[in-house]
Amino acid sequence: MNVGSHGLRRTLPKVTTHHPGRPRVGHIQFLNCLPLYWGLARTGSLLDLELAKDTPERLGERLVAGELDLGPVSLMDYLRHADELVPLSDIAVGCDGPVMSCVIVSQVPLDRLDGARVALGSTSRTSVRLARLLLSDAYGVAPDYYTCPPDLGLMMREADAGVLIGDAALRASLHDAPRLGLEVHDLGAMWHAWTGLPFVFAVWCVRRAYLAEHPEMVREVHRAFLSSRDLSLTEVAKVAEQAARWEDFDASVLERYFTTLDFRLGERQLAGVAEFARRVGAEDALDLAPLEPLPAPEPR
Repeated sequence: MNVGSHGLRRTLPKVTTHHPGRPRVGHIQFLNCLPLYWGLARTGSLLDLELAKDTPERLGERLVAGELDLGPVSLMDYLRHADELVPLSDIAVGCDGPVMSCVIVSQVPLDRLDGARVALGSTSRTSVRLARLLLSDAYGVAPDYYTCPPDLGLMMREADAGVLIGDAALRASLHDAPRLGLEVHDLGAMWHAWTGLPFVFAVWCVRRAYLAEHPEMVREVHRAFLSSRDLSLTEVAKVAEQAARWEDFDASVLERYFTTLDFRLGERQLAGVAEFARRVGAEDALDLAPLEPLPAPEPR
């Protein structure tokens, strides 16, 4: 993912100092999270939160370290630290089919990537792990992986394929790849075709210690994010129009993107999480205990 969305910077204020009593909430500054935060400004809930912007991997590290109280974490980070984190029910970033912003861009068919160089231009451990799982288990290939910046031109000069996520993946799949004659393979669509299940890329979690000390505060933040999501999806055309002022995408593309994403964490999404954990758990030494989200509070 490309760190930083101009639209989100314009929409949400920058918070630099810590105010005791305010929950410290992580914020992934990518377009796929915009509908979860956009409504906070509309409802006034944003004033009661201290937002910390960072990459998915850094937010996970900061949450586990106690520098944040709650917020989004990569699914892989949650599975590795399930004893310290509690997921919030019915809020996530995922897909039930195509996701549009997690892709493999390739110069050759995927079944010809055995031994080929594949660039991992991603800051998300989950997307990288999903791409590797699909290539190894669904396509039967073992590429030579290496990491690099999420620059499609650079990646294609040095590799036969590359993994991109977030805003960089959207730009590559919608603008650059067609112009360069490259194949684009959607990770969400590939997972769904393989398993028939949704995929969850990030979950919203609270530290167990913080939940024990501040259960009512956690309920309020949980309620605020659910309300923000619902408002944003009700007014999705307005969200897309505002974001299009600062992004490289038309409002119609962004509206399609926001409605393609799945922001729920219900039974089908949990089944997808369990299937992913089962497939990678032994190799990655993950906690395979069932994911038990904190129940959603009643709306006010």
